[in-house]
Formats: sequence, C-alpha cells, structure tokens
Amino acid sequence: MSVETTSVEQMGRELGRAITDLPEYEAFEEAKARVEEDDEVQEAISEFEQLRQEFMVARQTGRADQEQLERVQEAQADLHEMPIMAEYLDAQDELQDRLEAVNEAISAPLAVDFGGEAGGCCQD
Repeated sequence: MSVETTSVEQMGRELGRAITDLPEYEAFEEAKARVEEDDEVQEAISEFEQLRQEFMVARQTGRADQEQLERVQEAQADLHEMPIMAEYLDAQDELQDRLEAVNEAISAPLAVDFGGEAGGCCQD
C-alpha cells in the first residue's frame, strides 16, 4: 500500500473516532440505549413492526385496505409520541444533520457526493 493510501485510510479512522466524540453521536447512543432498555417502548416497536409486516404482506397479495394502513399509521404515531422514542428520533435527526454536514465538507472538493454516490456504480 502506498503512503498516500495509508494516510487517507488513517484520516478515515480518525474521522470515525472524531464522529464518535461528537455530542450528537453521544446523545444518539444514549437515546438508543434508553429505547433498547425500555420494555414499554420495545413492546410498542414490536406491535408496530407486526402491523407493518402484516400490511406489507397484504399489499403484496392485493388484500391491503385503508383500515390496515390506518392501523399501521396509528401504531407508528403512538410509538413516536412516547417520550423516550421521541428523544431517540430527535437525537437521530440531529446526528443525521451533522453527518450530512460532514459529507458536504468531504464532498466539496470531489466531483461526487461522497456519502451518497462514491461507492455506487453506473448511477444516473
């Protein structure tokens, strides 16, 4: 491996470590842990996922109806209204915004969107 490649890879590792030190990342990890530890939230997530899966199967077989869709949407709204889940979603949004800013900083000197297209092939 060339010195340039090793240097760029090292900078990538340093960037990864720097991202884990961001307040937004730390807040996200803390919120994620609270979601994972809360039995009520986990039950609501399971209920939502079950309803969503049932709706997806019904849609694939042509049997989905508006009532099923509304049940999925209501379960999702109920889940998102739970304070612990709302904190998690807010932390996720803040981290995503920060990572998009990092992506823009990396992409600025490049001819591609580093985070969105750098690894893709044959994209229009």
